[in-house]
Amino acid sequence: MRPFQLLALVVLMIFASNDNTARAQGADEVAGRGPGQKAPVARTGDQSVAFAADGHTLRLPVFADRPIDRPAPGVRRVVVVLHGTMRNADVYLDGMVAAVATAGLAAETLVVAPQFLADVDAAPHALADDQPRWSLDGWKEGAGATAPAGLDPAAASSFAALDAVLRHFADRAHFPALARVIVAGHSAGGQVLARYAPAGRGDAALTAARVAVRYVIANPSSYLYFDARRPLADGAGFAVPDGEGCARFDRYKYGLRRPVAYLGDGPAAAMVRRFLARDVVYLLGGEDRDPRHRFLDRTCSARLQGPHRLARGQNYFNYLKLLSGEAELKHRLIEVPGVGHDNRAMFGSAAGRAALFDD
Repeated sequence: MRPFQLLALVVLMIFASNDNTARAQGADEVAGRGPGQKAPVARTGDQSVAFAADGHTLRLPVFADRPIDRPAPGVRRVVVVLHGTMRNADVYLDGMVAAVATAGLAAETLVVAPQFLADVDAAPHALADDQPRWSLDGWKEGAGATAPAGLDPAAASSFAALDAVLRHFADRAHFPALARVIVAGHSAGGQVLARYAPAGRGDAALTAARVAVRYVIANPSSYLYFDARRPLADGAGFAVPDGEGCARFDRYKYGLRRPVAYLGDGPAAAMVRRFLARDVVYLLGGEDRDPRHRFLDRTCSARLQGPHRLARGQNYFNYLKLLSGEAELKHRLIEVPGVGHDNRAMFGSAAGRAALFDD
């Protein structure tokens, strides 16, 4: 075998190994097995979005189905899909690309999957100094990056990175026909959106550019409550729990006490008004009802929101109706019958495609 043939064979074997690893991680996430979030990712994004933090330029890795830095006059829709706890953004990209193709929208839709890397990914992938990483749970909550060290936690928040992703697509020179950006997150990605949709600022540039923004929150383990009320066990309403044995139930990320720096200390009422005015869809798997799923948050703070993901989503939607008062709630809830904790099945279902793409 000639040297160049041998090199080509080695490259193909490496790509095949990475693809198999990524697919195995996707199956592990659905089934709640394997090493979980403590394992390094199989691949890191081959493109990036830059954002500034304390005078540093950081580059958030992303996967996408086409280059994101070139003019795309035919793109009318961008889907930003947020990965789950295993940070396997490549697997989430593949699933969303399939959903877009099934909907017949591939020609006019750009799909991008940001990747929030963790400290455990640094050594195996020789991450550069300008590639931010977070603690295993910090990126899900909007915490500041752990590396590069010493940065302002608000400026280096995973939410600030997501702001930059959204702002990237407000550039009319590159995306002159863009009409809508859909931000969708499943599982841990849904946890990100359940906090970012109330607090995020990245949609301001898109709104100014007359681009509509939708958030699709799918099967997160928990939600952000804006006061101390939680659902009653019988589902008949809401009340403040006595807190016995669960004194931290109202701390961030479950409530607003002691929030991450990105959220600041502004009044909750302003956040609630902004949140309720946004286009938000809750996409819940009708079979995501396992109270002991390995990747389900089973802390007492999460259990006060409901016994499993389906109940927690239903309870939260009812809570938002309570907050909206006499005004009609603009948010929507869609259940996907027969589907459990599976991002590909969720977004690829008829109900999932309606949540993502219906106007």
